[in-house]
Amino acid sequence: MPYPMQLGFQDATSPIMEELTYFHDHTLMIVFLISSLVLYIIILMLTTKLTHTSTMDAQEVETIWTILPAVILVLIALPSLRILYMMDEIYNPYLTIKAMGHQWYWSYEYTDYEDLTFDSYMIPTQDLAPGQFRLLEVDNRVVLPMELPIRVLISSEDVIHAWTLPSLGLKADAIPGRLNQATLTSTRPGVYYGQCSEICGSNHSFMPIVLEMTTLKYFEKWSSMMQ
Repeated sequence: MPYPMQLGFQDATSPIMEELTYFHDHTLMIVFLISSLVLYIIILMLTTKLTHTSTMDAQEVETIWTILPAVILVLIALPSLRILYMMDEIYNPYLTIKAMGHQWYWSYEYTDYEDLTFDSYMIPTQDLAPGQFRLLEVDNRVVLPMELPIRVLISSEDVIHAWTLPSLGLKADAIPGRLNQATLTSTRPGVYYGQCSEICGSNHSFMPIVLEMTTLKYFEKWSSMMQ
């Protein structure tokens, strides 16, 4: 869950989100070093006389500031491409679910179970129980087993939506007439919150996503009760 005045990411609960966090730190360190170097050079040129005479027209300096940025971009691109391929890789998923966006709610279908389909609406503020989160709770949560690869098929019935869960590092557009897919694997049990991340109309802010990751035994019990 996010908290007031938060600057960083939410706690990672999937291998993909952990990789994204490491990549963010890696890139931020490179940006910090570049900014420090540029600031140092600016201060040096402003405070030292005649420094510019040896730097404004020097072949060696021009070669360095051409090659060095290229090397830095490669150091950023390689881990980025690795994570992109990891996010698209889906191998032998244990379970497949389908998430359909509507104005303004989500519907879910467990394709491995014949009759397991339901709609998920936001609970109005006046109906919340003590301890529940405003604008984030739903009447039907998505329950999935943890530590297993899950494939999510995402589409929309009307306009473009986006199925997003920050703690899992997951964001996929829900586009009418197109079926996108994503994979998720939770490393620990818990309840994780997300929201539609594509402006989709007047009630865009009122179609949250709630994902409950449980043990496989509890999931099988829940799925048998829902059918």
